[in-house]
Amino acid sequence: MLLTIDVGNTHTVLGLFDGDEIVEHWRISTDARRTADELAVLLQGLMGMHPLLGRGLGDGIEGIAVCSTVPSVLHELREVTRRYYGDVPAVLVEPGIRTGVPILVDNPKEVGADRIINAVAAVELYGGPAVVVDFGTATTFDAVSARGEYTGGVIAPGIEISVEALGVKGAQLRKIELARPRSVIGKNTVEAMQSGIIYGFAGQVDGVVNRMARELADDPADVTVIATGGLAPMVLSEATVIDEHEPWLTLIGLRLVYERNVARL
Repeated sequence: MLLTIDVGNTHTVLGLFDGDEIVEHWRISTDARRTADELAVLLQGLMGMHPLLGRGLGDGIEGIAVCSTVPSVLHELREVTRRYYGDVPAVLVEPGIRTGVPILVDNPKEVGADRIINAVAAVELYGGPAVVVDFGTATTFDAVSARGEYTGGVIAPGIEISVEALGVKGAQLRKIELARPRSVIGKNTVEAMQSGIIYGFAGQVDGVVNRMARELADDPADVTVIATGGLAPMVLSEATVIDEHEPWLTLIGLRLVYERNVARL
């Protein structure tokens, strides 16, 4: 079994692969204060419940692949792999790791590891040109050329950030449930805010992706648009440009990068 760990700013997603198939997944909050020991206990608690794994820490785990946008968590996970999974090959995505995707930006080290991993999976699953839209703490749009190169992207405030900002900064507004309203024209404040979030972000996705597609290909229709991230389902049915929804895109990319690097360990 391969354990994949995608650490985001808000949530950490874990996936368990049996070959090419993801057989289990978990989502937990990201807490930069957790120590390696605490993370090890958390992992044991989650994986100890799975019937394909043993009860002991590391039983059944044959490899680990990790990417993180939070440096402190990556540091602690490095300690977890060293201390608790010392005999298990581990790939932590950082400079020097082989991805198979050229990064054509001014400073490749500035690009979040998860965005590169998404590009890896997009090339493998759909080819290029492509745009990956990842609905997380930020909404990111990442461009992949027809030759499978990562060429850059767009970063916008995420859905939850926007909802929180409205509730904090609006004197007569409050935090709301992220849900689709009865109609675009809200009949009350909550529905009006929900409409602004859902349809506003759908419009943002359509507008940004259409502009990116015109830069990526002579015929924008040739560009495959892939949505991923925990909040993608909120916008999928309203955005018109999404071709594919792959909720485990980052985990699949981690599996691919692990396979491309494990022979070098």
